[in-house]
Amino acid sequence: MPDESFADYIARERERLSREREEISSQRRELDTRLAAIDREFQALDAYQMAKIGKPSSARRTQTERRAPRGSRREGLLNLIREGNGLSRREILERVGVKGDKSGEVSVSNALSALMKGNQVRREGGKYYPGSPGAVEPELPLDATEGDQPLEADAETSRD
Repeated sequence: MPDESFADYIARERERLSREREEISSQRRELDTRLAAIDREFQALDAYQMAKIGKPSSARRTQTERRAPRGSRREGLLNLIREGNGLSRREILERVGVKGDKSGEVSVSNALSALMKGNQVRREGGKYYPGSPGAVEPELPLDATEGDQPLEADAETSRD
């Protein structure tokens, strides 16, 4: 008999916990719906402000938006240039989908400059091509900075 009452207790607890879990899940769905509505209102306000004064408001990152990994813009551009067989800045901006978006255009320009500085991209006649022919400087990884370059064997190790 004690086993039966213990089994009944377990069954009742499972049922209680299941109801509680379902109730909390329902509340969570409701809160997610409300958050999505608030995010849509922010987007509407941003669109209204942009239409009214012609300038985008400060970009708001919603809870679901994430930042791209460091160096991903450069890597994407490098792949695009390799496949493109010589692309102008305008063509690159159009293919990346940032033509007309000032901050996106600046980001692409900065990434192109960094790629040129690292000899991963060269510019000839207004078009970008992969790598520099006959470059003696080793290529840096896409996420490395200039300070990460290995020192030459005869270079001084201290900087004044």
